[in-house]
Amino acid sequence: MLINLSELFSVEGKAKTYTVPLEMQQFHIAGDSYEIVEKEPVNLTITNQGDKALTVEGKAVLSLIMPCDRCLEPVRLPFLLEIDQKLDMNQTEEERVAELNEQFYVSGYNLDVDQLVGNELTLNLPMKILCREDCKGICNRCGTNLNRGTCDCDRRSLDPRMSVIQDIFKELKEV
Repeated sequence: MLINLSELFSVEGKAKTYTVPLEMQQFHIAGDSYEIVEKEPVNLTITNQGDKALTVEGKAVLSLIMPCDRCLEPVRLPFLLEIDQKLDMNQTEEERVAELNEQFYVSGYNLDVDQLVGNELTLNLPMKILCREDCKGICNRCGTNLNRGTCDCDRRSLDPRMSVIQDIFKELKEV
């Protein structure tokens, strides 16, 4: 959803509140896509600070389904995103790039709410996603989910320096 910001430039101090639907169905990051399973309309208050400077404040509420980092089971992650951005509309897109001010959610005098929320979501993703705190993960040999059961795989961790000797034993066993 695009919001045209030009109507706010007429009066310094003018503020307008927007409640816009989040049109994004999936969240894309690093070549992966994650389904948005729950979302509420985004509430934004945009205020003219004078000299074509704007502040954008608001909140977005949504939930994603992402895989657990240990067992790969789907995990529902709720997010309450607090948005607080400052926009300098005097800058051209080239000046923003030169200053590394990557506000790709602003194009001309339009604010793309989906890209703004996507940017905030990227900044608020957890470092590690777990289905539960004591997740056991999957067996690195057979792929069994160790939260659901056990497997008969040999789990001894061997010293990698001993791999040459282990290869000799394997050769002797085959003879």
